Amino acid sequence: ASETSFNKAANVSSAVLPYGVFTLRNQIALPGFLRKNRVELFHSTNYMIPLLAFPRNRLGNIACVTTIHDVIPMIFPSAAPQSRKSRVYPLFKRLMIETGRRSDFIISDSAASLADVTRHLCIPDSRKRFTRAIYCGVSDLFTQQAPSKPADKGPNAIRTVLYVGRMDPYKNLVGAVEAFAAARKDCPFPLRFLVAGSIDSRYPEAKARAMALGIEQDVEWTGYLSDRELVETYEKADLLIHPSRYEGFGLQILEAMSRGTPVVCSNTSSLPEVAGNAALLCDPDDLAGFARAMVSVLTDAGLAEHMVRDGLKQAGSFTWARTAEETVAVYREARQG
Repeated sequence: ASETSFNKAANVSSAVLPYGVFTLRNQIALPGFLRKNRVELFHSTNYMIPLLAFPRNRLGNIACVTTIHDVIPMIFPSAAPQSRKSRVYPLFKRLMIETGRRSDFIISDSAASLADVTRHLCIPDSRKRFTRAIYCGVSDLFTQQAPSKPADKGPNAIRTVLYVGRMDPYKNLVGAVEAFAAARKDCPFPLRFLVAGSIDSRYPEAKARAMALGIEQDVEWTGYLSDRELVETYEKADLLIHPSRYEGFGLQILEAMSRGTPVVCSNTSSLPEVAGNAALLCDPDDLAGFARAMVSVLTDAGLAEHMVRDGLKQAGSFTWARTAEETVAVYREARQG
């Protein structure tokens, strides 16, 4: 939301600060800004809190709520080897642990992610009651109108398999390419693979694998898509696959379901929580199993229709209004100590 939209509420004001979350200036200047404005509760939606505002064992005039979406670099140190967090991992780990010690309350996006956060940040059992899993919601743009799927396709029409996300190794995009190649051999109609997301030149392995398998002509890389473009892309797809080895939440699962697209995803981390019984779940390293699941959905119209109905219902239970209500409840609890 913009600063203008925030200011429409009578009890809300906003300010744009001239420094970024990860800058030294943020660490030095933000504590003074909080004191000057008599802030009673600070919610960081990013793990990088202003440490000087929240010293260890403080008497504490300002309550600190921190959302930590995941601790992937601490679980899989080689999951995204070219990322900034991996390159400065010792510092990142120290900052994460300090954030855990100095926060009055920690929020994470799923029960699976919260369990990993509390374990890797060494949160003692006595403090775990001050942690909470609060699910994300699906934007109104994906839910405000019924899905508009194309008419039934003929027996020889091309079906589209979709992947949405980044190219970091833990996302298992190479595995997705391999599973697509296997499914392509077993389907009685042609398939194309649409990879939606920003191209990351640090991780060329998936493109190289498509070329090695001789399927590069059947794989399209869209690059970055806006939310509106994503809505259209989900609706054109016959299936979303997401073989990620770890997700703190996995919003693309719900976005696809909201647009009437069946989902085959991993059975790891938060994904079973998010997908519920509305998707087919597979081991992310069982690529043959992933391919079989893909073929099942693409060739069985009854199964696909059942998954679409269940998916719409599942996605409908994840709203930002619910997220907001549960977050406000945390604010009250954090202030009470």
